[in-house]
Order: sequence, then C-alpha cells, then structure tokens
Amino acid sequence: MLETLSKYLSSTLERTLIAVKPDGVQRRLVGQIMQRFEQRGFKLVGLKMLQVSDDLLSQHYCELRTKPFYPRLLHYMTSGPVVAMVWEGHKVVQTSRTMVGHTNPAEAQAGTVRGDFSFHVSRNVVHASDSLEGAQREIQLWFQRKELLNWDCCDQTITGSCV
Repeated sequence: MLETLSKYLSSTLERTLIAVKPDGVQRRLVGQIMQRFEQRGFKLVGLKMLQVSDDLLSQHYCELRTKPFYPRLLHYMTSGPVVAMVWEGHKVVQTSRTMVGHTNPAEAQAGTVRGDFSFHVSRNVVHASDSLEGAQREIQLWFQRKELLNWDCCDQTITGSCV
C-alpha cells in the first residue's frame, strides 16, 4: 500500500517557476516568500539570483511584447536582481498560483504573497507560472538542466512532499 501511494504521488509531482521580482528582493522578502513554499510542503530543486537580461525577459514575456506597458515591464525587471526558484510538489503549479494571489494586489486576498506584500500591479513582488505547460517552458528558459537537483526529502516516500 505504502509503495503504491509513493508511486502515485511521485507520478503526479510537478515543477513550477517562482521568481521574486526586483521589488521583492530590494525589500528583503525572499526568505519570507521561500518559507511559505517550504511550509506548504514543496521541495526546492533550483535556486539562483541573477540580473535578468533583456533577451531572457523577451522570451519569458513573449506574449506581452506588443502591450503598451512592455517597455516599463522590462525596465522594472532589469532594475535589480531577481531570485528564481523551481519548486516541486503535488499540484505545485495550481497551488502556487493560489498562494501568490491575484496579479493586482488590490484584488489579492490577505494571506497571499501579493495580498500581504504588494503595493501596486506594476510592483507585485513575485512571478508564478500560470500553467503546467508555462512552467515547463519558463523553467527551461531560466535554468539549465544541470542547475536543477533531484534529491530525496526525508519523508517524501511517505507523503509525496517534504512535510
């Protein structure tokens, strides 16, 4: 039974990209944001701090290139370092979106990252992949395969997560 549960949970694990944007890094919120994902039981499998290039942003935000706010978005995202993370867990993409909250902090519920920390839609602290397909695409843009670790969490075989 335990082995069957472990196989089921490992087959349903997903990965998602979470990025703390320049305003979140500058406000020293990285640790608090990471703590929320750890407490939720997700496993950190990739982490780096970087100054994001225009080229990476162009690929990441390819669907927004024609929007009037795109130049301001590029300026914002290159204004300081970004902390990019890959989290793994059961339904991590959907759960992360819920944890992060609505893009517009005025509409984000208290208890979400944006509801608790964001001031304005243009300074909303964090990015979270919006779908499984989007997560896979974004992870490949932000991380090389060798930068992602596969490791066993102490209780992962029992619960499918680290908590």
